[in-house]
Parts: sequence; structure tokens; C-alpha cells
Amino acid sequence: MAFVGREEELAVFNAALYGGGCSVLYVHGPGGIGKSALLRRFAHEAAVAGRPVSMVDGRMLEPSPSPAASEAEAELVLRDADAVLLVDNFERIQGLEGWLRERFLPRVPMGALVVIAGRNPPDMRWQADPGWAGALEVLPLRDLRAGDAQALMDSSGVPAELREPLLAFAGGHPLALLLGAAVAVKDGGAGRRWMPNQDVVATLLDQLVGELPSAAHRHALEICAHAYMTTEDLLRAALPEDAGTLFRWLRRLPFVESSSLGLFPHDVVRELLEADLRWRDPEGYAVMHDRIHAHLAERVRTASDVDVLGAVAALLYLHRDNGAPADFHGRHDEGEFQEEVLREEDVGTLLRVATAAEGAASAGCAAFWAERQLEAFRLYRRTETGEPVAFSAWLRLAELDEEELTADPIVAMAWAHARATTPLRAGEHLAVSRLWALPPYRGNSPVMDLIQWRVIGNCLRAERMAWSYIEIRHPNQAWVEHLRRHYGMRDISEQPRLGDDAYTLFVHDWRAVPAQAWLERMNQLLVAGPAGGPSAATAKLAVLSQAEFAEAVRKALRQLSRLDALAASPLTRTRLIAERAGQNPATALGDLLRQAIDDLREDPRSVKFHRALSVTFLRSTPTQELAAERLGLPFTTYRRHLTAGIERVCADLWHRELYGTNAPAYRST
Repeated sequence: MAFVGREEELAVFNAALYGGGCSVLYVHGPGGIGKSALLRRFAHEAAVAGRPVSMVDGRMLEPSPSPAASEAEAELVLRDADAVLLVDNFERIQGLEGWLRERFLPRVPMGALVVIAGRNPPDMRWQADPGWAGALEVLPLRDLRAGDAQALMDSSGVPAELREPLLAFAGGHPLALLLGAAVAVKDGGAGRRWMPNQDVVATLLDQLVGELPSAAHRHALEICAHAYMTTEDLLRAALPEDAGTLFRWLRRLPFVESSSLGLFPHDVVRELLEADLRWRDPEGYAVMHDRIHAHLAERVRTASDVDVLGAVAALLYLHRDNGAPADFHGRHDEGEFQEEVLREEDVGTLLRVATAAEGAASAGCAAFWAERQLEAFRLYRRTETGEPVAFSAWLRLAELDEEELTADPIVAMAWAHARATTPLRAGEHLAVSRLWALPPYRGNSPVMDLIQWRVIGNCLRAERMAWSYIEIRHPNQAWVEHLRRHYGMRDISEQPRLGDDAYTLFVHDWRAVPAQAWLERMNQLLVAGPAGGPSAATAKLAVLSQAEFAEAVRKALRQLSRLDALAASPLTRTRLIAERAGQNPATALGDLLRQAIDDLREDPRSVKFHRALSVTFLRSTPTQELAAERLGLPFTTYRRHLTAGIERVCADLWHRELYGTNAPAYRST
């Protein structure tokens, strides 16, 4: 097999070989990354230079490596100043690292060269010792670059139609490329649909990961593979026992890297672990996913404003195999662009960017809303240069005056659609997302990812939001289908215009499909796979006006003893019942009504209402006259108590419908 790439590593080795560099090279990287191939190339280069070469393989010194055995294997380099010693698989004899550094290497004559290669990086004590400052060169071995990966596939005879799926799976990981290529070439009909079979997955896992200490360690590694970044906090949410110990173990693995956000595995290891668990234990995979998903969804709801983007990105990463447009791979440290809250002094910049992006008419809308809702705007800059490249706005609207209706056709269209469909109820608002991005940054770009994450964060964190509208200028069909299928949004038929441009408005009714149901829908699509389709989505909720809601409560009270009648009530499709997950809707509605009646006893002023409702609806009294007689009340007094009690139940349940079932019960003053 041809040797490809590694020009930088070869340059460092040759500099040392010919006396212009260090005396010890320490090469480290995950399994299968090409350390042994590189050492064989080093041996070839040394032989060409006429220098004697000896090689020690850590695997050959097991099971009980000792300094004496290692020194015997490496004896040549101690007596020949021209010798080159290559030590492979050093992780197998890692316990000798201190002896090597303190006892063996100081005895190597000047001019000799030692190369150590293993999975683990060198102990920090190498760097802490000033004596090693100029003598040691550490070479972390990474994936092959794109051109080198292509060259490796050339040498393996991989046909053109197989290269894209093979690269998508293996990236630049040499062992994954070679093994995948061998299998893919044999499977002549695979084409663009090629995926590694379970034999490939198992072989690579053995080579890259190896045996794990316990089932808990394997589970921790599977969690690390599934999540975008793994922190001890996330590990504790998905695997409560020994989270601290397991996190410390994870961070020491050679194929797990650290960033400011947490730990993440090498991409190939991630893909292999994911594929293996989904095939081997689909139920366990779903349980793990749900735990991580719940933890990250809660993080989105509770994060500070500046942390929202990262929290949403981590949540959406769980859906990376479900057609998400953003490419998360390789973005382990955000930083190319940064988001800022718009300040007064930035408004001029907003107008310049908006004009360049979409013309004077759109810039006029930006100026109009910046004057009224400055806090709704975000500015996006290139971190390196500070160049402003995009702005977004999240406009919250509970009512519109005449000037606002005429100033912005996009907002006016959203407002008209909401009023014509299911208008806002008391205390509710709608939101309109606006965007101005310079032409090079539109489409599938990192800055658009940030804006998308901000929009999703706004939706998941909003209180009392009825509708959200997202405007997109000239959306392509792929985006339209993605927003419909994966995000449950639909485009309205009317297209508002600004200047010469037509815009498409995508809308979501958050009363019909609340945030939790929306997330569950995405989850179902992920676990079921694309074949699950939109049919796996949570059913839409009924959005009733206050009058319709009250009438439905009155009817349900009269039918409280009939489960079949309650099942037909529109109340079973309201937020009230949706938040009682796991219960039959009709049973849940009956329980809710009985509880609402019982709650009236808590207020001394409403005890008489409770008695009237209890006798009438809970004891199934045949007639109201008999109910009044059982209570010992004049019929007119009974009717007054009954009517007032029904109104109180309606008001209490309406309050919970608007604010959630955990909200304090409504009490009139």
C-alpha cells in the first residue's frame, strides 16, 4: 500500500535525522491513525541516510514489560551515536515512561535519534523539565488531509461513485478508509448508498477502542459519542452513578479530545459507536437519547441569553442524522462569528448591511423596528476582523397600530394571517423573525447556523407565544421541504413584497403544537428514522377561544359520568390534557373536572359553589330540583350557586390552559 501525506511529520523527522533538530520525537494519536505506517516510513528514511535502525514493539514486551527487557531490545542506540530507535505501540508499556525519561534516554549518545509512538500524549513532566525543552518534539497525529485521503483511495482502487460515501464515513482516518475501501470495492452495487456493514464496524471498534473495563465505561463512551460535547453534568444526567470517575476516564482516552465546551471523540469513533449501539440495542439507544435530550432541552430553557446558542446547538446535534441542514462536524469550538445585542451606535451599521443585503425598502423596515424594539435585534460579526455580516430581529407583537401595519408588509402579512386563523387570546403575542445578511453569508453558512439557533432558542423559551413567523427571501425547495418535514412549519400562500422581492412566510402555531410536543415530534422522527415520516408527529392541539372553551367545560360537566361523551370533547385536545401525558384523554378530562370542583373547597368564599357542583355533577342527581332539595336550598339560591360555581371552574381551567397546568389556580377577587 502506498504511503501518502504526513509531509510535516517527515520534515521534522528528517531535520532531526540530519542533525538539525531534536533528539527525541514523541508521536501520538488514536488507534488506526497511521502511527505504525509513519514509523515504517521513518525507518525507510533512516536506512536511505545510511543510519542503523532498530525497532521495539510494545506489544512484543507483554505481559510484564520491564526496564531490563526494554533496554535489551533497544541496546543498539546506547552504543551507536548514528543509531535510530523506533518504539511503536508505546501505550502497551506506558508504565515505563518515567524510566524512559529519567533513566534510559539521558544515556543515549549525542547524535542518536529516538522516536516514540503511542496512543497517549506524553506525560506533562516532559514539558515541566527544562532539560527536555529543546530535545523533545511532540507530534500529534491527525486525520489525513482531503487530498491525501483521495490519494489513499486512488492507491486502493476505490471507484469514483464510492468515494463520497466512504469519505463521509471515514473522513481522513487511514484505517477506516482502508478497511472501508476494501469492503466497498467488493460490494460493486453499493454506489452512493454505501454504509459500513457490521463486520467493518466491529473490526474498527476492536482496533480503535478495544476492550473496555466495564459496561458502565462502555455506556459512558456511547453517551460521549451521541452528544455534541460531554460534560460531567451531562454524563450525570444520562448515567447517574460514578459520573465523575467515568468523566475522568473519558478525558484520558487517546481518541477523545477536549475543548472549552467539553469532551468529544474522534469523528470515526463517534460514528462507529453510534452505528454499533443503534444496531445492537435500539431500545437502549432510544433510552440514552431521551435522557440526553431531556437534559439538553432543559438547558435551553434555563440558559442565560449568551449561552442560548451553544445550548440549542447541542440539542440540535442529537438530530444530525435527521436531515439537519447545519454541518456540525468539525465545529467543536465556535468562534468564527460572534453574536452581539444591538446597541444604539450600531443602528447605522444595521442600515448599511440591510441596504446591501436586500435594498432600501428592507432597510427602511429595519430602521423602523430598531427604533421601536432595539432589544429584539442581534448583530453578527466576523470574530477575526470585527466585520458586521448579518443582523436578525425577533419582533414580539401583542398588538399593532396603524403605522406599524403600513410600515412593514412582512409583519402586516403575519398579523393578518393570525387574525384570520385563530386570533391572539388575552396575554398572548406573536413573533416575527426578520433577517438581513450580506450575500456571501446566506444559505448554509456558520453565521446562518447561529441565527437559526437563536430563532429556535426564542421559540423554546417563549412565554405565551401563540404564533411564530419566519421570513425567507427566495427559499429553495429543499429548505421548504426541510422546514415542513423536520420543523413542522408550513408556508402560507400569500407572499408579501418589499421592493422587487417576494418573501415566503413560514408559520407555526405554538398553541396547537407546544414546544414540548414539537421536541417530541423531532425525537420521534430521529428514533423512527426518516421512514417514520410526519405521521409520527404528535397530534395538533385544539386552540379554542375563551367562549368556545367555556362552552366545552359546561358540556363536559353535564357529561361527567359518560366516558364516551368526554372522549368526543374538544377539551381532550387542549393543552390542559396534553400536559397529562400517559393518561387516557377522556379519563384525564374527567379527573381534571373533578379536581377543579374539589379545589373550590380551598376557598371559604366558594364552599357553597363546591356543594352545588358536587351534588349536581359528582353525585349524578337526576334533576336540579332534587339537587336543591338535597342541599336544603331554595331553587333560585341553588341555581345562583351552581351558575357561579360553573363560571369559577371555567375561569380556573381557562387560566391553566393559558399558563400551564402547574400554574396556581385562578381566584376571583
